[in-house]
Amino acid sequence: MTDRGRVPVLIVGGGPVGLALAGDLGWRGVDSLLVESRNGTIFQPKMDMVGIRTMEFCRRWGIVEDVYAAGYNRQYIQDCAWVTDLNGYEFGREEFPAPADEQPPRHSPQHRERCPQNFFDPVLARFAGRTERADIRYRTELVSFQDHGEYVTAILRNRDNDQEYAVEADYLVGCDGGGSTVRTAIGVQMSGEGTLTYTSNAVFRCDGLEELHNKKPAYRYIFIGPEGTWATLVAINGRDQWRFSLIGDASRSEVGEGEMRKAIIRAVGREFDFEILSILPWERRQLVADNYRRGRVFLAGDAAHLTSPTGGFGMNTGILDAVNLSWKLAAAVEGWGGEALLDSYEYEQRPVAIRNVTEAGGNLKRMLGPRVAKPSPDVFDDDSPQTEAARREYGDAYTEAMKREWFSIGIHLGYAYEGSPVVIPDGSPMPPLEVQRYVPAGRPGHRAPHVWLDEARSLLDEYGREYVAVRFDPSTDLGPLTTAAESNSMPLRIVDVDNAEAAELYASKVALVRPDGTVAWRGDSLPSDPELLVARVTGRTRERVPTD
Repeated sequence: MTDRGRVPVLIVGGGPVGLALAGDLGWRGVDSLLVESRNGTIFQPKMDMVGIRTMEFCRRWGIVEDVYAAGYNRQYIQDCAWVTDLNGYEFGREEFPAPADEQPPRHSPQHRERCPQNFFDPVLARFAGRTERADIRYRTELVSFQDHGEYVTAILRNRDNDQEYAVEADYLVGCDGGGSTVRTAIGVQMSGEGTLTYTSNAVFRCDGLEELHNKKPAYRYIFIGPEGTWATLVAINGRDQWRFSLIGDASRSEVGEGEMRKAIIRAVGREFDFEILSILPWERRQLVADNYRRGRVFLAGDAAHLTSPTGGFGMNTGILDAVNLSWKLAAAVEGWGGEALLDSYEYEQRPVAIRNVTEAGGNLKRMLGPRVAKPSPDVFDDDSPQTEAARREYGDAYTEAMKREWFSIGIHLGYAYEGSPVVIPDGSPMPPLEVQRYVPAGRPGHRAPHVWLDEARSLLDEYGREYVAVRFDPSTDLGPLTTAAESNSMPLRIVDVDNAEAAELYASKVALVRPDGTVAWRGDSLPSDPELLVARVTGRTRERVPTD
């Protein structure tokens, strides 16, 4: 066994969360080593929706155009429809534009984007590689590790030649999925609901599927039969590949290719030619790790939280983990971040995961509602006016129930780090956390609001690499804050903003925004002790900062 030296951060797991963490660290000038036991090829994409907050991070990293060009057909309509089968009856649908035609909501410079994992992972890998700070090693697995208090040692194995070697790291982050080796090794348990359903996915190829049925195109179809909701079908590349999900229940079952073929034919409502590319059984769970940190070891992504994909929250919650943790690790490596800053990762992100995992579970229950409130058997084979009216009534109710999943901007943008040890409260009341509505707030602990400063420049474009003191009143003296930041090596930049809308949203003369784009403090004048303010937001003290 040979020794391969020391790195600031060792990342275990090369899915989207691990790649985003490596990329963001590199973007900040911090070296990392990422190891992934597989070869990086994705046969069954686990995610396909890049949420609006994640797209804001992509904007920060300069890779929005890469996401657009990744491979998904951006002209493909994104409707969601619920049907008996594709040649049967349609209960209803929610209409959505193609990604190329979707416009950003007024609260963000970006909109969500359809980019399945087999397209998104390579985008993130290229981004990480371009930083020239991320060493990505595929077919390399973690054998063991030990936290020595001042550093971590890990034994890695090259799967191509079985060579083992040792690496030292300042910190180790487990982004290694639901069966996390890292989480198991540090003895962290998960809490929540175990198995929700056993589901089997099949990715199949069929060019021109739209011509084989009488329904309008849709990104996603939900199939409702006499037994209730039994399957879904999504356009995985917007061209010729589709992901069919046969939704079981809480009892384990094996689905062979023959059964899967019959199910796909039932869903389409006719015999047709198609090629099954892969079949993947998986377990839908609703769990959150009890801890996100043990010493110098952290958990992120599916290693920290497992969620039903209903809503598209899983990967996007993981990317938020990565961005939240990255700048804190960078601060620790560079020497200006304290222990409370590292502790704040769990304090801030775990409640977000609990909220998102719970909401996704509720979405699943709503999607599977027809298993409980089954439609009348007549709706599947009767064309009478009375039955058509019953179908419409049933479909309208289902459409209304599903809106909570389709319209969830409050989940993506409306999270809050209430009570964080590195956020200084200003005494303002906590606004309600809503799902379908987002009300921007420049309140400490919230995402710093977006405002267009000119036709192409968002206020969000100012945030990312350092703390930013946004000054809405140029007469406010920030000299003492600059001096305190310099004496504590805290990176700080002052940005003067002459914009009435922004001043109203931030509701203060000055707002201090963290590198992850979260408001850390706001006020009309600096506290009497700016040194204490800096020490608090960088995690060097937990002492209360008086509000003057």
